[in-house]
Amino acid sequence: MPNIAVFIEQRDGVLKKVAWQMMSEARRIADTAGGEVWGVFLGSDASAAATEAGKYGADKVFSAAGEEFNQYNSEIYGTALAAFCKSAGPDILLIGSTAMGKDLGPKVAAKLECACISDAVGLKYEGGWEVRRPIFAGKCFTDVSPKSAMAVVGIRPNAFILEEKAGPAAGDSFDAGTSGIDPKAVVKNIESGDGGKIELTEAEIIVSGGRGIKGPENFELIEKLADSLGAAAGASRAIVDAGWVDYSNQVGQTGKTVGPNLYIACGISGAIQHLAGMSSSKCIVAINKDANAPIFKVADYGIVADLFDIIPALTDEIGKIRS
Repeated sequence: MPNIAVFIEQRDGVLKKVAWQMMSEARRIADTAGGEVWGVFLGSDASAAATEAGKYGADKVFSAAGEEFNQYNSEIYGTALAAFCKSAGPDILLIGSTAMGKDLGPKVAAKLECACISDAVGLKYEGGWEVRRPIFAGKCFTDVSPKSAMAVVGIRPNAFILEEKAGPAAGDSFDAGTSGIDPKAVVKNIESGDGGKIELTEAEIIVSGGRGIKGPENFELIEKLADSLGAAAGASRAIVDAGWVDYSNQVGQTGKTVGPNLYIACGISGAIQHLAGMSSSKCIVAINKDANAPIFKVADYGIVADLFDIIPALTDEIGKIRS
């Protein structure tokens, strides 16, 4: 009977949705295999985290409070999570594959001297753990079984489906073991360039534009369609390198890896680098006037037409439906 721990990530008091996705999947596994689901929270508002965690199936939420958790620091957070795992002894620790999680997961695994599996999209327990992750730039998947008694697994956002459960989670605290630590690096300030827009890695719908938009002035078409769908606006590497769009919008192997429920690729040919960042999307729609574009090989639905005809019409129709 495995006990599954889920790290509840927060930034500036905002709890990350990927934590609840992992919690929901952990609950599904625990309901079948037995064991408990534990949330692990570092910060001051543990009660809010416990309330939310209970909605998604957590049995308990273990927390550690202190000013040292106000800003993310890999040394502090890594020490705290390792201390929790040593004291509570979960069979597996799930951490979201966010910017924070990709830094934090290996740090914790190194401290615990256990297996670390990154960017997973599937999780199964049948007497032992089996973790599915993409390889070869997303062209195929491999199933990995950790050999260590415990494992740290990074989970790609939107890999699992949210499912609410009734009942609150019990609260408990633990000694993070961070007192007296003098970090070698300290975060002094964080500047966000998102401007309040939906974060690509957490978006359930993404509309992305490529070279087919012909110029930076036409990226507005992508943004309008995204706004009508309540989606995030993404971009291919080609138009980011051309300076048409900010790097924060880039989807791909050297940009952001995403897995939304719906990905709409507009004027994107489908280079390997781009496919590596979005091929795990649940549903892919491609709009391209080149019927032989590689993007159509991974698309669930394809529209062979000029995006300048399709996108405005699609935006108008969606606006009518939503109004």
